[in-house]
Amino acid sequence: MFMPFDLPQRPKLGISACLLGDPVRFNGGHKESRLCSRTLTEHVDFVALCPEVAIGLGIPREPIRLVGDPAAPRALGRHPQRHDHTEPLAEFGEIMAEQLADISGYIFMQKSPSCGLHRVKVYQADGHPAEGSGRGIFASAFCARRPDLPVEEDGRLSDPVLRENFLTRVYAYAQWQALCREGLSRRAIIAFHSRYKYQLMANDPVQYRALGRLLGSIGEHAPEEIGPRYFSALMAALKKCATRGTHSNVLQHLSGYLKAHLSPPEKVELQRLIEQYRCGVVPLVVPMTLLKHHFSGHPDHYIAQQAYLQPHPEALGLRNAL
Repeated sequence: MFMPFDLPQRPKLGISACLLGDPVRFNGGHKESRLCSRTLTEHVDFVALCPEVAIGLGIPREPIRLVGDPAAPRALGRHPQRHDHTEPLAEFGEIMAEQLADISGYIFMQKSPSCGLHRVKVYQADGHPAEGSGRGIFASAFCARRPDLPVEEDGRLSDPVLRENFLTRVYAYAQWQALCREGLSRRAIIAFHSRYKYQLMANDPVQYRALGRLLGSIGEHAPEEIGPRYFSALMAALKKCATRGTHSNVLQHLSGYLKAHLSPPEKVELQRLIEQYRCGVVPLVVPMTLLKHHFSGHPDHYIAQQAYLQPHPEALGLRNAL
């Protein structure tokens, strides 16, 4: 099995509690996500939170909505009293960002005035939401304190490209956390970057080269100083979704390690599948499976360490739909 290196423990993810089926919504209901509650629970440990319940709002409770400036909205109750919950939600977000230092990602409830990440409705004086609108109060405060943490909304995870990208980042984050617990060293940072060479090349080839230049001066910096700089840039690069074109480029690079070992018909077949993938005829798993088969017969230590070949558990089947 191709893995860049083993994790000492399963990644831990924060999650909006309603996505695991907890009846914590304002109306006493939930928004269970089967991806989260049935699939991902086999591979990660969740820390479930409902910020609205955590700040003392009951179940059921007065619904809230965002109003005012989309860049700095207020979370107000909809009833005539219009209770303002902005400060408690923001403060809880800041507290949890510090307390949940060991999580490797967070899945937020979409459209929520407390937890939504994208395009949450922010209502104006005329009763209509602003164009584009904003971000939930808790999510905004949490993410401001943890800018490198992989975060995503449940609804966007139905997109196979976004789902695979998010979990690639989660496992990269978890592996970096494990490395930091062992103690950063220049050698360890270089080795980590080497393992992520082809994953970076698939996600963001330009940033891959920039990170190489950054680490070119690693001898001039303490690991504790350059390590966080490197990792922030790495996570920003991995957030960019790979395309069929960039994946195909990486597949071609990897196939180059096999050219001395494959027969002419085997080379033709491999190139045919890579081209079919590039054109959208077959999913990524097809040429990837053949590559892994050939590398199993012709092992290469450097390639075996590459995160790109298995950036997340194979059982998740995340590349089957790419």
